[in-house]
Amino acid sequence: MAELVYPPVIGAAHTLFRALDIRIDMKGTENIPRKGGAVLVSNHVGYLDFIFAGLAARPQKRLVRFMAKESVFRHKVSGPLMRGMKHIPVDRAQGESAYQHALDSLRSGEIIGVFPEATISQSFTLKSFKSGAARMAQEAGVPLIPVALWGTQRLWTKGRPKNLKRSHIPVTMRVGEPLETPANQYAGAITRRLRERVQELLDAAQRAYPDKPQNAADSWWLPAHLGGTAPTAAQVKEAG
Repeated sequence: MAELVYPPVIGAAHTLFRALDIRIDMKGTENIPRKGGAVLVSNHVGYLDFIFAGLAARPQKRLVRFMAKESVFRHKVSGPLMRGMKHIPVDRAQGESAYQHALDSLRSGEIIGVFPEATISQSFTLKSFKSGAARMAQEAGVPLIPVALWGTQRLWTKGRPKNLKRSHIPVTMRVGEPLETPANQYAGAITRRLRERVQELLDAAQRAYPDKPQNAADSWWLPAHLGGTAPTAAQVKEAG
């Protein structure tokens, strides 16, 4: 079936990123399989993460179908676009339908995108991973593809105004080697290895990131353990 919506949306995203002079440093895209199903798994620090994670598959000429909360599909603007790009709505009260939809897509050779932290990490560190991505990959017999994004929180994240002006913000992305998902292994163990892989990629992305905060007020996007003023995971939990 022809893709009538996804390619123009990608083109619009590229045009916007050029207009904003967003400098994208993307490495490891050769790890995205050229064909066949896979579950792409990324950390989650900003509202635009699905766009950037999806771009990681474009060098291999693949499209990623993301699992996203159902309310996004009800919005008058984003809803038709999300449906047109064949993303998968998730009703957290009735997740079985979305899970089966994703399984069917994986078995038909699609790449499914998942954020296993479920929500944006306001500390900009990795939260615990839910095991659904691993279980889904096991059941479909496909690999997990770990991805780390860094810098997207500076564009638009939870609790901060969006910054979609020409501000030359860099975004660094790292894609890791596929992680096999044998059916006879415990999904929790696979999930732990997956999180370790994403953490390694995130560390690499942070080391490669070209910008540093100019002052304390500008260090909100940097985690506390790297010298920034972002709240720690414990502080976020306490405040929430």
